[in-house]
Amino acid sequence: MYREQQFINKYNKSNKQSFDEFLLQAKVKSGNNLKPLLEHIKTRKLKKKDIYTLFDNIQNNEKYLTTYFNKSLKPYNLSIKHEPMTVYNNNSQVQYKNIIRNMFFKQLMENTETVVNNIDSYGNMIDNLYNKQIIDYKLLTPSALHYIKEGRIGSVFSSYYFRASILNPYLVYSLQETILKGSKIFTPTLGWGSYCYGFMESDKVKHYVGTDVIKNVCGKITTFASNKYPSKKSDIYCKPSESLLLSMNFLRLYKSYFDTIFFSPPYYDLEKYEGKEQSINNYKTYEEWLEKYWHQTIKLCHHVMCKGGKICYIISNYKRGEQYMDLVSDLNKITKKYFTLVKIIPMKNKNVYVNKTGNEEQIVIFKK
Repeated sequence: MYREQQFINKYNKSNKQSFDEFLLQAKVKSGNNLKPLLEHIKTRKLKKKDIYTLFDNIQNNEKYLTTYFNKSLKPYNLSIKHEPMTVYNNNSQVQYKNIIRNMFFKQLMENTETVVNNIDSYGNMIDNLYNKQIIDYKLLTPSALHYIKEGRIGSVFSSYYFRASILNPYLVYSLQETILKGSKIFTPTLGWGSYCYGFMESDKVKHYVGTDVIKNVCGKITTFASNKYPSKKSDIYCKPSESLLLSMNFLRLYKSYFDTIFFSPPYYDLEKYEGKEQSINNYKTYEEWLEKYWHQTIKLCHHVMCKGGKICYIISNYKRGEQYMDLVSDLNKITKKYFTLVKIIPMKNKNVYVNKTGNEEQIVIFKK
């Protein structure tokens, strides 16, 4: 867990210098290429004075870092006090995401990549900018420089750089309280702990079981669940969900056990997570991924769900280069072999990397 000063120190390693020294020493990054800032200024016909506000931000980055920490990383009272939402919006009461970002900052902000070309991660960008004086070329475009001069550098960072998606625990809690109303929960991924947090806040939940392939995530969520919710039962498995279909012990232990299954599955290769056991590392084509990851996971869900239980997942289509990935239809087609579709509900999400009209994702609910 990061404390405020520890987070500031992480990005405050460069020595103070004059503007002229900065102009001489800074580099501009474009793809894998680096070139001197002065050369970039000359080539792009920029004015040195236009760079000064960015320089001033680098020299005095504690203001931005403090604001970012308090807005996005500071853990507040973890108890969800708000009434459940009935119009589902992943960006409502976003303070509930803070504990997740804080626990997994490096993995979310630095180590997760995207299939979208030429998008650097937020964590790598600010590390380069604040610690190494390496400026991503997009920060030197006229529009970016304009907003930086207007004091909106945080908006520039949010718009231009990739951050792994987080499902709001408050959204999970709201779905549980208004629709799912389960007591025995299974999540075939951990969702960085958002699912555990959201479900365990519900008085209805008695037992939470989740699985994932990232050991660090499994370990931290095991500790989080046992420390924060000692009166509730929780079990975390560190295995790919589809492999549990081959575990006789798991199948025997949880046969027809869960009344609720929930997750937001990987959007194939939209986000590339660390770890050798990730589904896109194990299955090299989309067709193979659908059959060997998704189909097998749905078969597992059918085996462990009780009659009348609900399976709910959040998904959206997206563009992979020029290819349109119709995840909603493809995943639902397989799920319909085992479950009955109940409803599809739109969910608002400002995540710009999911290419969906109106920035919507789909909450899909099936029943056994």
